[in-house]
Amino acid sequence: MEVAYQECQRITRREARNFYCASVPLPPKRRQAIYVAYAFCRYCDDAVDSETSTEEKLQRLADLRRMLEQCYQGQADEPVFVGLAQVAQDYEIPREYFEEILAGMEADLVKTRYQDFSELREYCYQVASAVGLICIHIFGFDDARAKAHAIDLGLAMQLTNISRDVKEDLDFGRIYLPQDELAQFGYSEEDLISGRFDDAFQALMRFQAERARAYFRSGFQLLPYLSPRSRACTAVLGRIYSKLLDRIEAANYDVLNHRVSLSTAEKLGIMAQSWAGSMLPRQRPDPT
Repeated sequence: MEVAYQECQRITRREARNFYCASVPLPPKRRQAIYVAYAFCRYCDDAVDSETSTEEKLQRLADLRRMLEQCYQGQADEPVFVGLAQVAQDYEIPREYFEEILAGMEADLVKTRYQDFSELREYCYQVASAVGLICIHIFGFDDARAKAHAIDLGLAMQLTNISRDVKEDLDFGRIYLPQDELAQFGYSEEDLISGRFDDAFQALMRFQAERARAYFRSGFQLLPYLSPRSRACTAVLGRIYSKLLDRIEAANYDVLNHRVSLSTAEKLGIMAQSWAGSMLPRQRPDPT
């Protein structure tokens, strides 16, 4: 088992510096479990990002789905999945959350347009909210209301990603902005492809940002349901993405001509503030 955990830690440290650093405050056992969860997600990403045909990528996802099934049957033999089997058992993580992530990865191979927000929300749930639900099982929670806020924080982060990466996604032939909302704001796919930055695009992106901001407001209500050390990890990641959304707004939503990002110094500042703030007592929202 130690070999499995070491491999997952190595993958996390190599591929996800922000995530790796954010997890530092966690108790050692929970930190190991988070590395395992990340390694599974990395396997999923690598399966769809490889320089192979769509058929081969779908087969890789099918292989991962089979390995996940073996994992929950106690038959895992690959290091990451050996670790995953133990983590899933220790923290009672439903298999469906991992299956949702695989479904989201598959959607990126077969779906390039989303007709409305309902379709987009399902995708965001699969690739982001399901990850958040896995994480809070590892963090530990004793109130079912935590799940709804974890879902919303995942939605907020993924919607921020989508707003930031409009141009990059278009280069891969994908448009995540809902088709009915493009029409609502009088902005077409042809406009997007030509890189037209105008009032219509600004209004469209302002609408996306306001929706993400609403999900952040709900998502950050997750923090009081977590222990201080687990809270810090969640706060760091959430605030990095919230700051990205701030930066998109400050750029007047011009994500077509500028790549919005945060410097290493800014991320370190957010980490320091989040770690310090996480130790302060927090009152849970009134259920009424």
